[in-house]
Amino acid sequence: MLYWLTALSDGGDFFNLFRYITFRAGGAFMTALLFGFIFGRPLINVLRRKQGKGQPIRDDGPEGHFSKAGTPTMGGLLIVGALVTSTLMWGRWDNPFIWLVLFVTLAYAIIGFADDYAKVSKQNTKGVPGKLRIALGILIGVVASVWAAAYHPDMLQNQLAMPVFKDTLINLGIFYVPFGVIVIVGAANAVNLTDGLDGLAIMPVMIAASTLGVIAYAVGRVDFTEYLDVHYVPGTGEILIFTAALFGAGLGFLWYNAPPAAVFMGDTGSLALGGALGAIAVATKHELVLAIVGGLFVVEALSVIIQVLYFKRTGKRVFLMAPIHHHYEKKGWAEPTIVIRFWIISLILAMIGLATLKVR
Repeated sequence: MLYWLTALSDGGDFFNLFRYITFRAGGAFMTALLFGFIFGRPLINVLRRKQGKGQPIRDDGPEGHFSKAGTPTMGGLLIVGALVTSTLMWGRWDNPFIWLVLFVTLAYAIIGFADDYAKVSKQNTKGVPGKLRIALGILIGVVASVWAAAYHPDMLQNQLAMPVFKDTLINLGIFYVPFGVIVIVGAANAVNLTDGLDGLAIMPVMIAASTLGVIAYAVGRVDFTEYLDVHYVPGTGEILIFTAALFGAGLGFLWYNAPPAAVFMGDTGSLALGGALGAIAVATKHELVLAIVGGLFVVEALSVIIQVLYFKRTGKRVFLMAPIHHHYEKKGWAEPTIVIRFWIISLILAMIGLATLKVR
């Protein structure tokens, strides 16, 4: 919205700054951060009053989690509220990719909110039926994938770009949309599975989003794509506004989610943020790089899949408990130890993901 202040510029004054994505990204970050600081405590107080007993705790979960009983959930409302408000303020409304990532974020936030509401109101860990959640997630993924493909350059439509092997494009044809759905739905649910300890999911999401924001900015500029020898996707640079806002919103939320958490993000936040990461990867043609940058989420999801399949086949467990962060809890690792070490792993993976921009 504030981009339109450039109409008041004569080319050399303060209003001209609003033409620059980097300036507006800084504004988006600060706006989202302030939103979190200003509305965080009032929202937590409202959630605590409305929810009473807070998020229900699994009976079969790690023993240390029972001390968290009474902690309110749906803190994702704070993240999504800050993210959407800041993006709309600082982003260009004529950019289709901004609306794409906002659509996916809000759509998944609604699913997550319904799931959180069902859990809190019924005071059990069963929310929206799993099949319904997946079906709605697939529908969102189909819309987003078709949307992204429609705005990709002709030479990139329905193509899978390969990291490192930059001259290689794999034509997926009619299978591109199902592939995009897998990326978006998979990312949403992987982040959801990771959100099991105070602060565990939000920092890796912020790291992954920041990395994808840099990638989006790079592939949205002709000069950068020529230097890096990556595929040019016009308009994706504006996604940096969204990711900067996400980083600010994440910091604002982490202020209250740091151990011991005053609020959980719930499915409202985890599904929305995971879906956003998947949508950005599809928009920028860096779907495979997301698997590197978001490698922590991939491992968390795989640990659940392996545990379920192995148990059904043998009646035994590979991990003491899945997702894998609970395995380390069962082994006696302190919660802050798990969280910080997983943050470090996320940062390492992000650096590897960024390196794919130059390596060939």
